[in-house]
Amino acid sequence: MNFQQRLKNETMNTENKVSITILVPAGRLPLEIMKTVSQLAEKHSFHLYLSISQNLRLIDVPESAAEEIKATLAAGGAEFKAPGKFPLPRVCVGMDHCNLAVIDTEALNRKILDKFAGRKHTKAKFKIAISACTMCCSGVKTTDIGIMATRDGYELFAGGKGGPFPKIGRRIARNASEETILEMTEALVEFHDKKTEKKQRMYKLLDDLQFPYQEK
Repeated sequence: MNFQQRLKNETMNTENKVSITILVPAGRLPLEIMKTVSQLAEKHSFHLYLSISQNLRLIDVPESAAEEIKATLAAGGAEFKAPGKFPLPRVCVGMDHCNLAVIDTEALNRKILDKFAGRKHTKAKFKIAISACTMCCSGVKTTDIGIMATRDGYELFAGGKGGPFPKIGRRIARNASEETILEMTEALVEFHDKKTEKKQRMYKLLDDLQFPYQEK
């Protein structure tokens, strides 16, 4: 290692580090973004973390390089996690990739994101999950809004949460159509937004007299 490279490494070791989170819809990371991330990681010596929310987090990014890295990735189509942005649903791999799955989770995920594409200022900590079967691999029963596919239609859960004191969500629909589930999801998002001023999990709203759905 020559003197200039050693000096550069020493400077990077003392520089403030930040993280950048790339959104990965339906857990599918485009190959071009993957290539660009790999090249940038080699150039700037940061690390990669695949989060349980199905995002790609760049960690230990030198603060001085963060804007350059984001601009390079954005030019290739990457989108980034930011306050107020509607959350990406957490999904299982779905039909064609799992012999238990009964729906295409990527397609349903896209319909949800398209429905809420123009929405701004979604409260922090609000989460959605989609499961292609009753095994619930994506944690639909412990999520604010959980969509679970069955052979007889969809079930919808509201108010689940994980953490040190987990709660199973309340089932508010069974044997429902996809159209019905999308309509109910929109109503729940609107209700949550109306009833909260800051980040708050859905389970705290289940007993509100105006909660739009009964337990099924």
